[in-house]
Amino acid sequence: MSSDFEGYEQDFAVLTAEITSKIARVPRLPPDEKKQMVANVEKQLEEAKELLEQMDLEVREIPPQSRAMYSNRMRSYKQEMGKLETDFKRSRIAYSDEVRNELLGDDGNSSENQRAHLLDNTERLERSSRRLEAGYQIAVETEQIGQEMLENLSHDREKIQRARERLRETDANLGKSSRVLTGMLRR
Repeated sequence: MSSDFEGYEQDFAVLTAEITSKIARVPRLPPDEKKQMVANVEKQLEEAKELLEQMDLEVREIPPQSRAMYSNRMRSYKQEMGKLETDFKRSRIAYSDEVRNELLGDDGNSSENQRAHLLDNTERLERSSRRLEAGYQIAVETEQIGQEMLENLSHDREKIQRARERLRETDANLGKSSRVLTGMLRR
């Protein structure tokens, strides 16, 4: 059983060495090769996990007296696997950042360009805010003028209605006066 474990250990050591060298090369490769290398490393990491599982099964079958030594080795292999996965994630993040920069056309002056762009946008926003504020003031003034005109028109309407009422009264009084005068003339 320990010979199987040692065989798995040798395979694991070779595989982790290959993975480590490939992870180190990922950032320096051209985009096409990077994509292929990332897929290759992912595959090898899966193989390494499977080897760890096989080794773990072998450790469980080892007699309890010597199991502690193999368990310690397994812990260190699992830590090494965790470190490899972390390193791979970091290289992938660097790779994805690089791809993002290529897609967006970012270069070394991007922070300067972004700062200038942000300042320009801020200035535009301030100008737009001032225009909106001026437009709002004009709208408020127009509303006040319209309100005053409506009030004036309302007063004028009341005056016209009162004048009409007086005219009707006057017309009625003239009609009465005309009848009285006509009656007086007949007598």
